[in-house]
Amino acid sequence: MRFFIALEIPEESRQDIENIQRQIQKIIPHLKLTGSHKFHLTIAFIGDQDEECKDALINLIKESTANIPPFEVSPAYLDGFPSLHSAKVFWLGVKGDIDKLMILRERIKDGLKRLHLEIDERRYIPHIAIAKAADFQMTDSEEASLQELMLKPLQPFTIDSIKLFESIPQEGFHDHNTLAEIKLR
Repeated sequence: MRFFIALEIPEESRQDIENIQRQIQKIIPHLKLTGSHKFHLTIAFIGDQDEECKDALINLIKESTANIPPFEVSPAYLDGFPSLHSAKVFWLGVKGDIDKLMILRERIKDGLKRLHLEIDERRYIPHIAIAKAADFQMTDSEEASLQELMLKPLQPFTIDSIKLFESIPQEGFHDHNTLAEIKLR
């Protein structure tokens, strides 16, 4: 199974992000938008592991969430991988109670090390993937339009659980199947 651990975006907040997607697609029409049911903040991508690993990962998440109450984050800026000007993936960065997000991330990384699972040591940038592009090079007018769009503040949302997902490859994207949800207290 292909596992990852993430914070799912609440249903009521997905509409704000979908609105941003539509506005961005007006500026850059050839984008392939991420379905709103796939919006999440990844904490750790674990990759292909035996199904027996599932219970250990659920226990790890339970341990990692100890004493972390629900918290708020807000979509705050648009960026892309590898960069906004030549993005293959467009994403929204978040602001807010990032300290709680970072504590969760570090606890989970430590737990993955204890389980002898590979850990991504790149700098962690909390983000919500919203679109993909092929052969994209931003023009000056696209950049100006995107900057104007991102000046409008977005509503914060509450993160009250963390999930273990299975990632299922499908037509260049991945479907996500929730395997477990652990509530923050």
